[in-house]
Amino acid sequence: MPQPAAHHTPRYRSPYQTSSAASRPEPQSRMLAVASRTRDKSAPTILSLAMPFLLTTATGTATSPRPLIPSSPRRQNPTTPHLRPPPPARRLPGFPAAEPGAPFLPRPPRRGMASLAATAAAAAAAEVTHLTQRDAAEIDEQLMGPLGFSVDQLMELAGLSVAAAVAEVYKLSEEHTRVLIICGPGNNGGDGLVAARHLYHFGYRPSVCYPKRTPKPLYSGLVTQLESLSIPFIPAEDLPHDLSREFDIIVDAMFGFSFHGTPRPPFDDLIQRLISLSVIGNSDKKPAIVSVDIPSGWHVEEGDVDGGGIKPDMLVSLTAPKLCAKKFTGPHHFLGGRFVPPPILNKYGLKLPPYPGTSMCARIRKAPSVDISSLRENYISPELLESQVMPDPFDQFLRWFDEAVTAGLREPNAMALTTVNREGKPSSRMVLLKGVDKQTFVWYTNYGSRKAHDLSENPNAALLFYWNEMNRQVRVEGSVEKVPEEESEKYFHSRPRGSQLGAIVSKQSTVIAGREVLQQAYKELEHKYSDGSLIPKPEYWGGYRLTPTLFEFWQGQQSRLHDRLQYSQREVDGNTAWHIERLSP
Repeated sequence: MPQPAAHHTPRYRSPYQTSSAASRPEPQSRMLAVASRTRDKSAPTILSLAMPFLLTTATGTATSPRPLIPSSPRRQNPTTPHLRPPPPARRLPGFPAAEPGAPFLPRPPRRGMASLAATAAAAAAAEVTHLTQRDAAEIDEQLMGPLGFSVDQLMELAGLSVAAAVAEVYKLSEEHTRVLIICGPGNNGGDGLVAARHLYHFGYRPSVCYPKRTPKPLYSGLVTQLESLSIPFIPAEDLPHDLSREFDIIVDAMFGFSFHGTPRPPFDDLIQRLISLSVIGNSDKKPAIVSVDIPSGWHVEEGDVDGGGIKPDMLVSLTAPKLCAKKFTGPHHFLGGRFVPPPILNKYGLKLPPYPGTSMCARIRKAPSVDISSLRENYISPELLESQVMPDPFDQFLRWFDEAVTAGLREPNAMALTTVNREGKPSSRMVLLKGVDKQTFVWYTNYGSRKAHDLSENPNAALLFYWNEMNRQVRVEGSVEKVPEEESEKYFHSRPRGSQLGAIVSKQSTVIAGREVLQQAYKELEHKYSDGSLIPKPEYWGGYRLTPTLFEFWQGQQSRLHDRLQYSQREVDGNTAWHIERLSP
């Protein structure tokens, strides 16, 4: 079909063009607070938003020193009254609650590509199974037959997977905000409708083109859900002539693996318009094209037969990749739809990459090389003003800490500790804050470690707390001394027995022959104290206390105009007082 005339003026006007981001209704979201005792910082990041439309939820056992934090109440913006009383903040002993009337609604966490690094190696090591059209159809029949799934369950999980993959690669920013989802009349189109809803809740601005609506309750319900969010539906004939000017991402959810024949109007024209985006001039911005399961117009097994089809930048295969995915040459290939049970895996001999953590998508192909210099975020945060902060930096720290805990951030008490030896050589490492009061910060370690040697030579250190999801960091500088022995003793015996044994086994920072040395020593101690008797604290293990002389509170802002408020001590009338100054970013 011919392209729309250049003078064509679409009747549709996006509501996002006439209202600012601040005035657009905020998505209602529920933060899942997740606790973990592990110190493995390479562990995959957990998807921390659970949308109210999810049909199923994942549960797990909390093993953190912090109790599992209740989900925070739904709210539309920081000034909207809570629908129910807010849950109490979980905090270290002695932590006061956050000041009333000062809620902070963090934006959805930015999950970097590092969260899928583990699956990339696994996928490269084993060949991933690709399904024929017949096998794909049989698997769907079994899922919705003897295995008890319903089509709406599978559609919900598939759509969430697509949205998660989009957010993984095209992180929410000024460059990746406006999303067009083109939906076909079948299940693939339903996946697209679900993805649109989740993308809205992730903070994107989706629009939907749904030319041939399916008159079934499931699909009508999905449309109603999107309409309740004021997500615009654009008729195919009213799409802007130049899609590249109006949209940053285009999701192709027109046809799936069960489609046969030649696309009919208006889908034939829509496919041609996506094909034309592949040949945009170098000076023009090309929107990213994301295909759901099958690039529309491709043969499900033979792929882009004549080479003139859609060239998507991302393919999100559902259940398992189809044979045509072998012909996909784009940079981003993901597996979505985390619902395949063992009977299906075993019957069809499926080899699929593992999903990281609780993520709904897994990268199939190794991530493309990245220009490190181009990696950046444009932070969007409330302003941090002198008139808003507490006069005492400890009170301000505790307020931010409680907000980080309430928001469900993973290990909000993790901090970078920097020490310097007598030669002036610095070293840094991550440790866990284990206590704070109105005067000091406390942590525990091995007195034979490098940091301990540094502190014995130079009893000054710096702490850095970084709360990525809230665009915040806190720097603390001060002098350090050991905590009293009885205090270390008391804390040592409050730890899990496994951690007590580990502290005895580890001669921290010394060279060992291999991991088996640690494991053998641990087993011997485990047997020695298997009767439940008291495990003695080793003399070489204990705590440190830092007394601050300087604080800096940093809040990320747009265009690198960050807020930096510094607290330093000054003598006033013979007394020491905290003085607040603003630093240039």
